This record gives sequence, C-alpha cells and structure tokens, in this order.
Amino acid sequence: MEAKVNTKDRIHFFHIPVMGTSFTIDTPIKVAHYGISSVISIIDHRLTEDMRKFHCDQAGRPYEEIPERSEDSRAKRITAYLNLVNDLVRENFRKVRTSFFETGSEIVKYFEMLPDFSSLKREYNQMLEHGKAEMEALQERLRERLRERMRPGSIDVNIMTKIDSANQKRDKTPLPIEFNDAHAALRGFANSDLNASVVFSAGMNPRLYGYIAQFDDFYPDENGELKKKIILKVSDYRSAMIQGKFLAKKGLWVSEFRIESGLNCGGHAFATDGYLLGPILEEFKNDREKLTAELFTIYNKGLENSNRQPLNDAPEVLFTVQGGVGNSIEQRFLLEHYEMDSVGWGTPFLLVPEAINIDEKTMNLLSRAGEKDLYLSHVSPLGVPFNTVRNNSADIEKYERVAMNRPGAPCVKRYLISNKEFSAEPICTASREYQNKKLHELEEQNLPDTEFKKAVDKMVEKVCLCVGLGNAAAWRNGLFVSRNGTRGVAVCPGPNMAYFSKIATLREMVDHIYGRINLVTGKAERPHMFVKELKLYVDYLKEKMEDSADRFSDSQAKYFQTFQENMKAGIEYYRELFTSAKTPFEDMKVTIMRDLERLQEELNHLNILQPTSV
Repeated sequence: MEAKVNTKDRIHFFHIPVMGTSFTIDTPIKVAHYGISSVISIIDHRLTEDMRKFHCDQAGRPYEEIPERSEDSRAKRITAYLNLVNDLVRENFRKVRTSFFETGSEIVKYFEMLPDFSSLKREYNQMLEHGKAEMEALQERLRERLRERMRPGSIDVNIMTKIDSANQKRDKTPLPIEFNDAHAALRGFANSDLNASVVFSAGMNPRLYGYIAQFDDFYPDENGELKKKIILKVSDYRSAMIQGKFLAKKGLWVSEFRIESGLNCGGHAFATDGYLLGPILEEFKNDREKLTAELFTIYNKGLENSNRQPLNDAPEVLFTVQGGVGNSIEQRFLLEHYEMDSVGWGTPFLLVPEAINIDEKTMNLLSRAGEKDLYLSHVSPLGVPFNTVRNNSADIEKYERVAMNRPGAPCVKRYLISNKEFSAEPICTASREYQNKKLHELEEQNLPDTEFKKAVDKMVEKVCLCVGLGNAAAWRNGLFVSRNGTRGVAVCPGPNMAYFSKIATLREMVDHIYGRINLVTGKAERPHMFVKELKLYVDYLKEKMEDSADRFSDSQAKYFQTFQENMKAGIEYYRELFTSAKTPFEDMKVTIMRDLERLQEELNHLNILQPTSV
C-alpha cells in the first residue's frame, strides 16, 4: 500500500458524504478539526437558520434572525450558516492545534486517528520515539513541524440538482430563475467565506451549471488557485465526460469526480443500465489522464472566452468513490487497485452520534436492522427509488394519518413539489392536498377492489422527506417549531447498514476504516461490496420486469436485454479480477466466486420476453 497510495499532503483517505438534510448538517463542526472532510446539505434554508441559532446559542455568540420573508432570505440564511460553521471549525481546529502533546489530549487524538501508512502519522511516531530517547529540543522541533502540517477537514456542501423549484413573491408573481431553490442555495455557498467545494448530485442541471459562471470564486485567482471548487457525483465515465465538458466550456473546472454506486448507497438511488461499480472504476482508472487532458483543453478555451487568463497546467483532479464499502480491506483495495484518492463512508456513520445528528429511537432501529429491513422503496415524492429502513417513525406517522382518513402530510417546506396532475402549479405527491385529490379521483373511477387498493397503497406510500429528513436534527437539538407539521424521522441508510450494529464513537469508526478494529457484526454474513451491488441490481431488474406488462414493448425489451448484457459483462470482469489479479480478498475468493456463479444463474433464468411487435 505504501508504494501505491499517494500520501502527499493527505490527512485522511475517507470522507463523510452528505446524508439527508439534517444527519450531516453540522458534521464539520464535530469532525473537521480532526482533519476529516464531510458534506452539508444546504437545500433546506429553514433548517440552516434553525441550526445557526442553535450553534450561536451553544457557543455564546450573538444571533440575529434572517426573516424568511426578507429579500433573498434563502441565500442569505445559507451564507450566514456556512460562515458560522467555518468560524466554529477554525476555532475548534485552533484549540486542537495548540493543545499539549499529552495522553488523552485533542492533538494526540488527531494524530492517533490518522492512517498508519500516512507520512504525517510516521512523523508523529518519530516524534514519540525521540521523546523516549529524551531528546527534548529535537522533540519540540518535531512537534512544531507536526503542528505546521496539520489541516482541518473540508467543509463541503451538497446541492441536489433536481431540487430547483421556482418560487414566487408574496403577491404570487414569479421570481426570476436565480431565486429557484438550487440556484439560491448555490448563491448562498458562493457568497460564503468557505474555501471548499460544492457537490452536485442527481445529474446535470444546465441552467444551474450556467449560473455558476456568475461567481468569481469558481475561477482561478492570480495564482491559479480556486477558492470554490466543483465536485460532480457521477455514476459512470460517460456522465463525467459530458458534465465535465459542459462546465469546462464555461471556464469551470471539475476538481473531483465522486463515483457512487447506483444502488448500493444511501438515500436516492440512481441506477445505471446494469453497469456495475467495478468495471466503472476500471474505466476511470484507465482513462483518467485522458479525461483530464481533454477537459483541460476545453477549459482553457473556456477561460479565454470568459476573458480570463488560461493556465499552463491543469488544476488537480481527484477521483473518489462511495457506495457500500464496509471494511478496511475494501477501503485499501479501492485506494490501491483503482487509485482512488478517497473513499466515502456514509451509512456506518449513522451509528456514530458523535459525528452526526440522529435521534436515539432511529439509531436503535438502525442498529437492529437486518437485510430484510433495509430496502429500495418508492417513498420519495420525486419518483426516484429511495433506500430506507422499515418501521422508521416517519412511516409509522404516515400510516397513522391514513388510519385516521387523513392521508398525506402538510406541505410546509415545498422542496419536492413537481406534480401537475391537478393544478397548473406543481404540488408534492406526499402532500395532503395531492393525496386527497388523488383519492377522490380513484373513488370516481369505480375500480375493482384489488386494483383500487393497489392504487391507494401506491399513493399513500409517499413520505414527506422535506420535513422527515430534517427531523433528526430537530429531535437531537430541540429545534421543533410549529411550522414543521410532522415529527417522524425519515432515514436514508444504504443496504450496508445490515452488517453494523454497534453504536460507535468517532475514534472507533475511524479505527474500523483503517483496520485497527472490526465493527462489522454478526447480524448477517457480509458479502463483498461488489457482490452486494450485483445482487441489488439483479433484484432491481426483476422488479422492473415484474412491474411491466406480460409482453414488453420494443423499447422495454431492448432496455431489459441491454441491462442484462451489461450485468453479464460485469460478472465476467469480476471473475477475472478475483482469479487473475492479486487482491487482498484471498480468504473470501471461494465465497465470492460461488456468489458470482449463483447470481449468474439467477440472471440467466430471467425471461426477457420478446417485444409485442413482430
């Protein structure tokens, strides 16, 4: 590992991705002073304002409300919150950096959590050895050098590009596009003091991407440095190239491609057409230099077209991965074999209350959850599959309302409004307004009982994620106010949660990531992350086929056949990977090959029917 992983200037080799709107809303305040990077969701300006008040109160700082009805309040609230987070992280980091090197101190915790293979950890160990030799003057010089090399983790933000609803003035006249949800969130980040990155997820939003060009911080300064950077969460190489080119033409550089499994992830799942993570990572590994070179040529032309100075050398590009990693062996393999710069660990951190916001009831539910409790649901009003856990309190509250003949939730935040079945203005399919109208429509259709029940069940499955995903912070920090409407917590773990049950400290989870301890428990035998994703894709294809008619249309048959062929190619790739390549999975090889064979047979038995046309 030491020869293959670039440890230069790296503090940690993992990051904590965004989780919901509230689970990581203040994670940087909790972990960045230890050099750990994490991501905040900034789409919910009400939550950022509530959390700003909370942290001002906690820190004894003055707080002045930014009223929701004030001009550009969404962006201003986000800017104010991010500036506060930045200040608190700097203050926490200063305290760690200036603490004494003594047992149990914060600076010792900083260095002890580092991976053993990092150059900074080696320097720390050298300092300890000199201490034993009682070379105090040399030891003090080494301590100062260590302090100089310390850095906090990055305070990055996430914007889900699909959440970009238009907004109105109080008199119902439409506001300009820059006041759309995602546009305003971007402006809030761009106007903040942060020297950090925005992570764009859920695909390309051309209007939003074009809006980035309004902010100088995304362009190189006189030294060629970027104060604000762009991270694209992508599912494959093609997506990275398309989105990267679009931005490069505007003189905007993608500083990181964050590759995520299509299904073996938390929250909204954006499935590929059967392309599996291993082959996707292989393509990035083989063509990353080509991708960087091609984008840099376009980027420099984009800078020229923007009347800016072209660069002599391409800025740094990182390639990172997340989705289903669960142990140090997989972590190491992703860094070594695929030459990734960092690995995202999301779901396991839902059992680390020291690092994230989570209420005790939900955390205990997750700690007990097994494979059958975690599932790819249809609860999202966006119509996108959503990974969650059964019997979460948001679901329980939802069905309690149904039992009282009051289906749907009050729509108080309106971030996921998109449906226009019953009105010119979009409404949310999880809202009381929509479900009442839909129920009335279904009743008038006089459907057979089974068909009517199926339609109603599908309708009431939707959950108010705007409020539900924010309620963990509300429960944890006492932030409930009357506008929230509902109090159930929606939660978004990936399937990986089935193999973790211990409620852990931050130190324990970091030690697990780097292989110093093992937190994977015996709730179920944990398969290799690639095998788990393959199983999820087989199940996904089965469900898609079952939901279709008995005889597929031409387009459906072509889609299913392509999906199946891509998965077969992925299985062949894995067979070769685990037999010919030297991997750290020797102890698992027999099990992995057996699982691949079983899933191959399962895939072969899927009956892709012929199209209806002849």
